[in-house]
Amino acid sequence: MTVQDPTPDDPRHEHDLGLAHDLPTLLNRRRALGLLSGVGLSAALAACGALDRVRDEPMGTASPTAGMPPPDQTGARPGTQVGEGDIPAETGGPFPADGSNGRNVLVQSGIVRSDITGSFGGAKGVATGVPTTLALTLLDHHSGKTKPLTGAAIYVWHCDSKGRYSMYDPHLAHQNYLRGLQVADGKGRVSFRTIFPATYGGRWPHIHFEVFESEESAVRTRGLLRTSQIALPEKACRLVYEADGYETSRSNINLTSLRSDVVFRDGYDLQMAKVTGSVDDGMRVELTIPV
Repeated sequence: MTVQDPTPDDPRHEHDLGLAHDLPTLLNRRRALGLLSGVGLSAALAACGALDRVRDEPMGTASPTAGMPPPDQTGARPGTQVGEGDIPAETGGPFPADGSNGRNVLVQSGIVRSDITGSFGGAKGVATGVPTTLALTLLDHHSGKTKPLTGAAIYVWHCDSKGRYSMYDPHLAHQNYLRGLQVADGKGRVSFRTIFPATYGGRWPHIHFEVFESEESAVRTRGLLRTSQIALPEKACRLVYEADGYETSRSNINLTSLRSDVVFRDGYDLQMAKVTGSVDDGMRVELTIPV
């Protein structure tokens, strides 16, 4: 049986195409070393080498390599391995708009912003949903001692209250909301104003992010330190999904679990956010990100 590639008109996501599709995307060097040996290890390292060549492929529309990391997107700093105390490296998924599959919001004027609820650069759309503050702290975990990752830039993106990604969904092709870049302050902190993301079939509620060495490297799509995802706790999700506009999420959250999710099933301790607040007053999502 031939598995068809996902398209913007296809409701399936890259995450839903099965183990044969997910394995080369999700395995990073740390997981390969921990899970495989002998011939299996050689195969996994070969797969990692294949990932390192993705950036050299011609860019175009979504393809089977759309969610694969480019050369410096293997999850570690150049010349280092992902450490045990680092946040795990994960796939960016099929809708990153970071230049890895043709679309690149990072080069657009206006991408550096704290309020990501609206589109920018001439687009006028605004995402509706439960107001949410996303407060993140970036830590340098490779300097001999943990310290704030001052000056690093973080790009975040996530789906809207209907489970759609701007720039990719056919109804949102000309919108770029729920995407933004910020630079960490002296304490490694950034804060985004956004909405609480929905959940769609096959995935646990999550937020994507990429950490770059600096704003300059981010807008040039270079110097990528880590690609990963933030997991959202079930209690908070079920609370939000009772609000108007999240009707499909009420049933979708029952279709998967953290234990079965293709990204979080191998562990999520460092990726699980702390979520507080209420639907009426807004939610607050917090996470410390060691890289």
